[in-house]
Amino acid sequence: MTGAPATAVVPDVPTSGRGRILGVDAARAVALVGMFATHIFPIRDGREPTLTGLIASGRASALFAVLAGVGVALATGGTQRPRGARAHLGAGAALVVRGLLVGAVGLTLVALEAPVAIILAYYGVLFVVAAFLLRAPRGVLAVGAVLACVLTPVASQLLRVGLPDGTDDQVGWPAFAEPGDALVTLVLTGYYPVLTWTTYLLAGMAVGRLDLRRAQVAGCLLAGGVALAVAAHTASALLLGPGNGVWVLGAEAAARRYGTTPTGNWWWLAVDSPHSGSPLDLAATTGSALAVLGTMLLLARWSRRLVLVPAALGSAPFTLYTLHVIALAVYAGSGSDDLVLWLSHVLVATLIGLGLRLAGLRGPLEAVVSATGRAVRRAVTGITPKTVDSPSARPPGR
Repeated sequence: MTGAPATAVVPDVPTSGRGRILGVDAARAVALVGMFATHIFPIRDGREPTLTGLIASGRASALFAVLAGVGVALATGGTQRPRGARAHLGAGAALVVRGLLVGAVGLTLVALEAPVAIILAYYGVLFVVAAFLLRAPRGVLAVGAVLACVLTPVASQLLRVGLPDGTDDQVGWPAFAEPGDALVTLVLTGYYPVLTWTTYLLAGMAVGRLDLRRAQVAGCLLAGGVALAVAAHTASALLLGPGNGVWVLGAEAAARRYGTTPTGNWWWLAVDSPHSGSPLDLAATTGSALAVLGTMLLLARWSRRLVLVPAALGSAPFTLYTLHVIALAVYAGSGSDDLVLWLSHVLVATLIGLGLRLAGLRGPLEAVVSATGRAVRRAVTGITPKTVDSPSARPPGR
């Protein structure tokens, strides 16, 4: 995931000793903690969402996906896109290889039968998609995010006619005995369908091409993100209430979704339920992701010390996500108190992140994926990249 050398880090940019942008890593920590919560606490109590469901369901995973796009942009030049076909080829090849490695870990984790939907295979495909977008200007990426938000749910509704609504299947290695079906699940019908999730990728890449060193940019992300989320939720409420959408859809309008909505009625595109993949869900969760990123960037500028601990937690998300899934698989059904279990995951993850930061090390999985990507890029272009921040496999949660 490499490209033209990144722009130099200006002294007033809050970064770690390794040049990582603290506000971005702190935002990843928010996503990790939220993901831990959605995996451990109940999301619904009957038909009503719990506090965890209201705050984190759908938003943690969207935040990770948007930050993946931000990381891709930062690692391939930040405000400077890869210049020339050879630079793009090298950066794209590295990104594809990283996607394959991330996906392979995800396919392996599925075999552990943890009580969560593993996202890494979907995430790997998103990296492959990103490889073709590295030279797109930020304006094109932003417009693409808007178009994807509006059009990919429509395309999904059309393409899924006759297919099962949603899926109970995880995409592991055995699924590739029928590669066509596995691809359909990853792109169209699965828990985190790449078709609609491209919205998050494009939005994140557009943001990553901005100058995140500027307070004005951080402020606009916060204000714009809040406005977008509020507008999307308001539009859904109006369509389902005064617009009579609830009367058409019935009680199922508020039901929990698993990546997609039923294809039998176009009113489903008016819901904003987490993981529904509707235009308003995509807009609302993209807005919340931008708001969190803007907030963390502003906090890092206000007080570097304030975000040092969460930034350490968010600097090794691939490793910490993998350990989290393994722990859930090992201790599933142990009867542990949910709050104690969540606090344990957060505490252990924080200690690991701090230990790695103090030792000047990357997470082991991040290091392997990053080194492989650099080697591929160097083999293609003969240039070793220098980046402001690395997108090395930051897995979203639920």
